[in-house]
Amino acid sequence: MSRIPFPPMRYPLVAILRGLKPEETEAVVGTLLEAGLRAIEIPLNSPDPFRSIEIAAKMAPKDALIGAGTVLTTEDVDRLDQVGGRLFVSPNVDAPVIAHAASKGMVTLPGVFTPTEALAAARAGATGLKFFPASVLGASGISAIRAVLPKELEIAAVGGVSETDFADYARIGVKSFGLGSSLFKPGMTATEVRARADATIKAYDAVYGA
Repeated sequence: MSRIPFPPMRYPLVAILRGLKPEETEAVVGTLLEAGLRAIEIPLNSPDPFRSIEIAAKMAPKDALIGAGTVLTTEDVDRLDQVGGRLFVSPNVDAPVIAHAASKGMVTLPGVFTPTEALAAARAGATGLKFFPASVLGASGISAIRAVLPKELEIAAVGGVSETDFADYARIGVKSFGLGSSLFKPGMTATEVRARADATIKAYDAVYGA
């Protein structure tokens, strides 16, 4: 099976909306899309996550990538597909689950920490790798592992990462990030989320060029 590519994005930033409620989805996702973000992850340990993903997928433009995090089983993949999700993010490397998501045409970003996990995910056909927790590995650790990986893999730094870390990762050529609490925490208003999104995009432009 050919590797599903990561779609081109001006801002390859995945907004991780852990704890988002369905009734908050339209406002929060809407403000992120208006700010210019195009990748939204709603972890499956959020309240009624598939309902939120369905709402987000229906309201998002065609160039947006909406999906789920903490995807652990093929059953999760099937439900994600049924509600229109196109992004698969997991905390681990489970080759059959990754392959099942790819068979549905999903962009797949499994979580890795070691060279063994990274190469296993690559062999499983993952679109890219979610290096997690990036705050522990650091840019230097990711750079060392990246040297042995297929060049076409998307590399994303996730976990303890915010806009203050962009410059460190830019030095090793990493441009993609998963951003959680630096963008969204449960209970935040859409106005607060928009302010954080704007600050994030401003920081990204300052490092990677507007």
